[in-house]
Amino acid sequence: MLEKCEGIIIRTTNYGETNKIVTLYTREWGKIGVMARGAKKPNSRLAAITQAFTYGYFLVQKSSGLGSLQQGEMISSMRSIREDIFLTAFASYIVDLTDKGTDDRKPNPYLFELVFQALNLINEGYDAEIIVNIFEMKMLNALGLYPVLNQCAVCGSTDGHFSFSIREGGLICHRCLEKDPYHYKISPATVKLLRVFYYFDLSRLGNISVKPETKAELKKVITAYYDEYSGLNLKTKKFLNQMAKFENMLNDHS
Repeated sequence: MLEKCEGIIIRTTNYGETNKIVTLYTREWGKIGVMARGAKKPNSRLAAITQAFTYGYFLVQKSSGLGSLQQGEMISSMRSIREDIFLTAFASYIVDLTDKGTDDRKPNPYLFELVFQALNLINEGYDAEIIVNIFEMKMLNALGLYPVLNQCAVCGSTDGHFSFSIREGGLICHRCLEKDPYHYKISPATVKLLRVFYYFDLSRLGNISVKPETKAELKKVITAYYDEYSGLNLKTKKFLNQMAKFENMLNDHS
């Protein structure tokens, strides 16, 4: 039976001489795998719509195993992302995190919207680093993780100077710092942004500009939290880190 879905291509794998296996993250069904026969042939009608990050409508022959992609209607190819190696790296991490952090055929329309918005904002020229941080914070619940960000994770106080504790799983106030000697000292700006990224609706994002030192703190805290609790070890994340080091080297020499 043929069914139509709204989806984003989050992974493609070559299969044989001419076919591709495509992983779609869909609004209706969650994550599904489909066979796109002949999609590697340049003149195939499936060639253009089976590129990574493509957002559109897909006509799928569903089955209990791998479905079969019959046709697609592209809404956005996310062209700016595909034409820029840096943006491709950020977008690849977002779709990889979506892929590794979700189970097959478990619909989550909220997460679908989040993936689409994140890619779309990067494609439109918003700060990719910040969009990735927002995505990481919003992805936590899908991974079953609930950091304590609205109060001190130890005493529950909502006022004071806050640091971030990996051990306590969230913010801790200045009165409870001795509970975790390894806490991260972070600025009030970073505390505020961690909260905003976690609670705030991405579709209402204005043009956000974040100081480099705040960015560094955000990245350090979010990465450490993921390393400790997510159980994920993504190559795309490692590549982003290498890329950042390379950029810093270039900036130091310029």
